[in-house]
Amino acid sequence: MHNKIKIYTRSANIELYHFSQKLIDLPYPRVRLYGTTAEGYLYTMVQDVDCDIAINIDEDAYVIDNSALESLLNYVIDNNIVCCGMRDGGVLSIRNFNPIIQQPFFNIINLKAVREKYNQQEIEQFDYLANKEELIKTLPVSLQNYDGLKYFDFEPYYNFFFWLAKHFKMMYLDVAKHEDGLTTIVYNQMHEPILFHTWYSREYGHNAFHTSRIKAVINEAYAIQGKQYRSVRISVWRWFENMSQQLAKYWDIIRHLNKSPMHYLRKVLNKQKKQ
Repeated sequence: MHNKIKIYTRSANIELYHFSQKLIDLPYPRVRLYGTTAEGYLYTMVQDVDCDIAINIDEDAYVIDNSALESLLNYVIDNNIVCCGMRDGGVLSIRNFNPIIQQPFFNIINLKAVREKYNQQEIEQFDYLANKEELIKTLPVSLQNYDGLKYFDFEPYYNFFFWLAKHFKMMYLDVAKHEDGLTTIVYNQMHEPILFHTWYSREYGHNAFHTSRIKAVINEAYAIQGKQYRSVRISVWRWFENMSQQLAKYWDIIRHLNKSPMHYLRKVLNKQKKQ
């Protein structure tokens, strides 16, 4: 059966988005998710019924081998794996948190399978402590006494991945530390490097150290692919970003003004009833 595949990127920086997208050479539609919460964009993906398989990749994750990425994609589909990604603890010094969780900077998720059991309220109210022992049994023995298991509400997306781990087949990817000491190298099922994840994208353009480091990693990713890295005018991209935000704002105002007086009367009456 043909799977409908999309690439989703949670993005807050148009420049980083531009650089990361230029490195992805896969023939799938792309969706830029802007202005979403840390867990809200995961629900947005699940609710997109026009997508069966999601490649979820942040704007600070830079693909270095598209063939390795596609190989992993096919492996996940062929082996009925519902979600793959890096553990949030026990594999890298930069993340010492719960190893049951998969970091959402890069995942391949079978949304079609997830939708068969999907219940957002159940996910949001997931009781980790009640399910902890069952989930720990799925871990490698070396991680079953890991200190990071105490973290169960460290990030707002934790419940989503706890719920996935309880109900579905998960795959945890091998990773390594880049020579810059912070960037993560992610590998596929054949231990082929797929991408670099730099972390600290919010510091880009604000912190000199991280800006320089991230630019160096982007340069390296482009060089590995035999592409030329070209800096872009930040002011131009930000202008486009600001314009799109303003247009969205004005559109909301227009929609608001177009509502009939009865709409507001009903709101007042409903509010009075609740009181």
